[in-house]
Amino acid sequence: MRELYENPLNSRYASREMSAVFSDDNRFKLWRKLWIALAESEKELGLNITDAQIAEMKKYAEDINYDVAEKREAEVRHDVMAHVYAFGTQAKCAMPIIHLGATSCYVTDNAEIIMIYQALKIVEKKLVAVMDKLKKFALKYKDTATLGFTHLQPAQLTTVGKRATLWLQDLMLDYYDLIQLEKNTKLRGVKGTTGTQASFLSLFDGDHDKVKKLEKLIVEKMGFRSAYGVTGQTYTRKYDYSVLSVLSKIAQSAYKFANDLRILQNMKEMEEPFEKSQIGSSAMAYKRNPMRSERMCGLARYVISLPVNEAVTASTQWFERTLDDSANKRITIAQGFLALDGVLNLYLNITENMVVYENIIKKHIAAELPFMATETILMECVKAGGNRQELHERIRTHSMEAARLVKAEGKDNDLLNRIRKDEAFKAVWDRLDEITDPNAFTGRASRQVTEFIESEIDPILAAHKEAASVSAEIKV
Repeated sequence: MRELYENPLNSRYASREMSAVFSDDNRFKLWRKLWIALAESEKELGLNITDAQIAEMKKYAEDINYDVAEKREAEVRHDVMAHVYAFGTQAKCAMPIIHLGATSCYVTDNAEIIMIYQALKIVEKKLVAVMDKLKKFALKYKDTATLGFTHLQPAQLTTVGKRATLWLQDLMLDYYDLIQLEKNTKLRGVKGTTGTQASFLSLFDGDHDKVKKLEKLIVEKMGFRSAYGVTGQTYTRKYDYSVLSVLSKIAQSAYKFANDLRILQNMKEMEEPFEKSQIGSSAMAYKRNPMRSERMCGLARYVISLPVNEAVTASTQWFERTLDDSANKRITIAQGFLALDGVLNLYLNITENMVVYENIIKKHIAAELPFMATETILMECVKAGGNRQELHERIRTHSMEAARLVKAEGKDNDLLNRIRKDEAFKAVWDRLDEITDPNAFTGRASRQVTEFIESEIDPILAAHKEAASVSAEIKV
């Protein structure tokens, strides 16, 4: 079907695993499981439903007759009733009791929540796997000094591993938000047309306890602990907003990482993986473009934008419900997950094989560290008996001239050579290498890495031992 638009989230970016969650097959099989759970529970509570009817429904639970459903929907313009009809043409003796007492949102909303929950578990698995890879990277480079940057200007030194913990901590915060969302996920339950359960109260001859029991049985059969206490026709769309907000948070963290890496690749300090036959530019054969990181940012930007869409949907649900959410939900929820899946696949791929160029990092440190070391040099000379005011003026003059040569003439920073030739600083000549050792300027960065990982990351990874084996293959 190359003459028709094909969604690139499926063809290029998302995994088959995530795409399958939002497939028609998964959706309509969930509908049938919900109808079976409804019939079983109604039978258990005394309605006139037979074992034979339930057995026939189960026989066709995963055998969706799409041709019948699609033909029927074209006639009645109602997807749920089309699938009730299609199911009934297979499970003929069960046709009278399929969907008994329910409204369309019994299957559409409950199935949607289940699909979201399934997708959240995939996100959780991949998110933790990225954390595991960043942990290993942070520990490997915890002692590797590098220039820190504030305002994208060289600042006090940090370490490559410490910088990685900043990316890791963002993901940790996202992880806890994700887990909280999963824990608070509830089914819509069995609520009827406007959420009053009137149809079920009628079926059970006014027995409120049986209606409550019906919902409890169905929720348990579908593998959940609870349903919303009250709903209109639909579950509250605030839940969808919460879902997309958590996806957005993860996308924000991924964007920050990928953007940092793009800048570091420009500086030639770090690189994403670059394959042997990969082409960076159609015109400039020498280029090694950070295409994975750029793609991460592009997909992440889309996910970041989605919560406002769902906020509008949640705020415009008139009274018990309006249908303008339906078409929108088919797009935003599924595509939000598919796009984030693409982001996490790239994040996994990059962090498995990130390259660090330590000699370039050392070169950049050497260009800036002499300026950063001037205060230490000054203090050491004063401790040896020097005059602080005189020493400050001399080191200021040397610094200004060294900076002028670097900026105006493109020369190397020769500040330390100037200090080595100035008798006023003779007291530290034999200690200049020690004083300007980069590791003396990284503070507690190295220990912060190990302390943070041991106290905050390892407990998460201990609960997800499979994380180390998770990887992702990117298609293009």
